[in-house]
Amino acid sequence: MHDKSIRVAVNGYGVIGKRVADAVTLQDDMQLAGIADTAADWRLRVANTRGYRVFAATSTAHKSMSNAGMMLSGHLEDLLDEVDIVVDCTPKLVATGNVALYRKRGLRFIVQGGEPHALTGHSFVAESNFDSAVGRSETRVVSCNTTSIVRTLGALKRTGLLKKARGTLLRRATDPWESHQSGIMNTLVPEQRIPSHQGPDAQSVDPDFDVVTMAVKVPETLAHLHYWNVELSRAADREEVLAAFHSSTRIAMVRLDEGLTGINSVKELMADLKRPNDNLYEVALWEDLVTIQNNELFYAYMVDNQAIVIPETIDAIRALTGLLTGSQKSIAKTNAALGIGSALY
Repeated sequence: MHDKSIRVAVNGYGVIGKRVADAVTLQDDMQLAGIADTAADWRLRVANTRGYRVFAATSTAHKSMSNAGMMLSGHLEDLLDEVDIVVDCTPKLVATGNVALYRKRGLRFIVQGGEPHALTGHSFVAESNFDSAVGRSETRVVSCNTTSIVRTLGALKRTGLLKKARGTLLRRATDPWESHQSGIMNTLVPEQRIPSHQGPDAQSVDPDFDVVTMAVKVPETLAHLHYWNVELSRAADREEVLAAFHSSTRIAMVRLDEGLTGINSVKELMADLKRPNDNLYEVALWEDLVTIQNNELFYAYMVDNQAIVIPETIDAIRALTGLLTGSQKSIAKTNAALGIGSALY
């Protein structure tokens, strides 16, 4: 295939969609054909200024977007006429109503973690099940928290260290840009069941995981924080565990004793590294918190809910379209394009 051979549409230009669109433009084997949305505000004006072709996702939206002075290239159906694959980044459960259109047109498509696993019958994390997605017509990139769980437990599993895992998630209340509209103050809100949904969701990617998660919503918006207790399958020292985590290029070690003492300081590091949108694509795992007592492993890490699924989505595009049929080649290519490495600095 020649360069830029895969034409990608992004339907939904919100927190995830705009980052996916930007990431697609950085790949040398795919092109962004356009983005679709219903909004008529600053977000779509930015898309116009970036030179992205903007399409209205509905007829009603076409009228309101045109009246707002947006430069439109047509309707969603016009965009779908031109593409090989659609990445649906619309709000939770909206994609469920869109897939009939994609299937009718014979288009490959990717949905995000807010949709149910049953919608596509396949859930994706590149390091764990890239191969099973190759040649499929559709998949679901799992949520930010589930992605982090599969990355970290998968790294332990591949080195024969994982027996069972129990995790507690401190979940940000809402996305930063929407914190003026929703969120919580002066309270903590437990998820209404144990296990929380992330554990079963991780098992949709790897059914072998013995994992239970508990979650609580906290009054902040920057990122999620996880605490994990893992029963190891055999005796191992700290260095072996760290080596397992280092084996994943999408787990990055950070240290409390270097001043990275909170999720805010890690986000500031991303800004200093001039990452687009301060994106932390990796799981940021605190190396100096990794502790082993007998056969129990304890660790904590940070999840950037706005960025962690972006490289997974790019790899899913390659898997579905057959651009690359090997996980390591695709992961390396995506990492290079996005500036992802095994160390942040």
